[in-house]
Amino acid sequence: MSIGVSANPSNPALRQTPFTKAASVSRHQINRREEAQVRITIVGTGYVGLVTGACLADVGCAVTCVDTDVAKIAQLRSGVLPFFEPGLLEIVERTSGRSRLTFAPELGPALRGSDAVFLTVGTPPLGDGTADLSQVEEVARQIGRHLEHYVVVVTKSTVPVGTALLVHQVISAELQRRGVEIEFDVASNPEFLKEGTAVADFLKPERIVVGVESERARAILTQIYRPFVLNNHPLLFMDIASAEITKYAANAMLATRISLMNLLSRVCEEYGADIGAVRAGIGSDSRIGPKFLYSGIGYGGSCFPKDVRALVQIGESRGIPMDLMVAVESINNFQKCVAVQKLQRIVPDLQGKKVAVWGLSFKPNTDDMREAPSLEIVRNLVASGASVSAFDPASEEQARLHLGDTFTFAKDPYDALEGAHALILATEWSEFRTPDVEAMKSAMVGRVIIDGRNVLDAQLLRDHGFEYHGIGIGQPGYQQ
Repeated sequence: MSIGVSANPSNPALRQTPFTKAASVSRHQINRREEAQVRITIVGTGYVGLVTGACLADVGCAVTCVDTDVAKIAQLRSGVLPFFEPGLLEIVERTSGRSRLTFAPELGPALRGSDAVFLTVGTPPLGDGTADLSQVEEVARQIGRHLEHYVVVVTKSTVPVGTALLVHQVISAELQRRGVEIEFDVASNPEFLKEGTAVADFLKPERIVVGVESERARAILTQIYRPFVLNNHPLLFMDIASAEITKYAANAMLATRISLMNLLSRVCEEYGADIGAVRAGIGSDSRIGPKFLYSGIGYGGSCFPKDVRALVQIGESRGIPMDLMVAVESINNFQKCVAVQKLQRIVPDLQGKKVAVWGLSFKPNTDDMREAPSLEIVRNLVASGASVSAFDPASEEQARLHLGDTFTFAKDPYDALEGAHALILATEWSEFRTPDVEAMKSAMVGRVIIDGRNVLDAQLLRDHGFEYHGIGIGQPGYQQ
């Protein structure tokens, strides 16, 4: 956001086309910029920040990742990552070894010589669902206190509409307090990373969305993302407000598809239909497509739940009823309880019974348990008097943080089944998809399986004497 440019959507600067040129920067300046290595500062070494920093370093940028957590910086310098993400460690080791990726505890020194500063700090939901921008504001203050030359400040965290203007105002206030005039821009570059495939998502993006208001900022971000454009990945420039809304809109659409399928799964069960057949029937329609049409026990993670709530607040704050998104969240909350409800209809008294849970992370290939359906499953089982033995390939540490000593963490999937009266599959890790059925029979004392992700072979399990229940799958012998 250029100094002196209004954030009013009616401002022509907010409606620039990709061909608009600003008078403040010449084509000669842009060409000179393309000859130099871009230097980037990433503020925040969480999921988005570390993936962004490592991948940009991997395509040739000089990146410094900044975090005030000194212990975390020390770990990163030693090659220890704060979370599990396939393929990320290899990139961090490779780029760190070539000095393209460095880690620092202070923003001031990192800013010197930087062309762009990416804000990737957390924006957790407040009690009413609105995004907490306190970390974003603090980083903006620090930028204003240390800025010595032109940079483009890029908001990459998921933030509500108007955050770019807020960042601009905070930086400007700090510069005014210092009594200096330094030009800078603010841009929006929302992330679309999926946990478990984040490295591939970044390096082979379906699209890169950038909201800018000046040609100078556009030139720098064009250079940063030039390697991706060369590989035919779309770079979409738009106004800042549209870029800020795009991230919420994408997650709202995906969450809506999931909740619709989960709602339809209840209808299928009541009428003896199979949600898998329904998915095939509607997914073959090119207007709909097959992705994100899986029924299950609800979505979780750090994005969908908070972004749906934030979008509700964004709309309602301007008097727009957000009934659809409220319903999406309500359906999802209900769906997290479905697995235990199914089990209790089969085994009404769970007191003293042992229940195994396969999978704890909110999705495969990550250790993230934020708002994972497994949390509700374990808590509801414990509240019903059951003992819980769970296994997850990556989430033991996170599970203990979220659930304490309310459950037992098993050494492997079959250890979790020892003496169990029932099994609930909560996360579709690959190793759970084709289990050793005979080993399951030997370990379990009961035969009830609740497949919360519809990934097990129902007929095989039934042939071996198990009572299998999926989500949205009518039971054999159903009579209308």
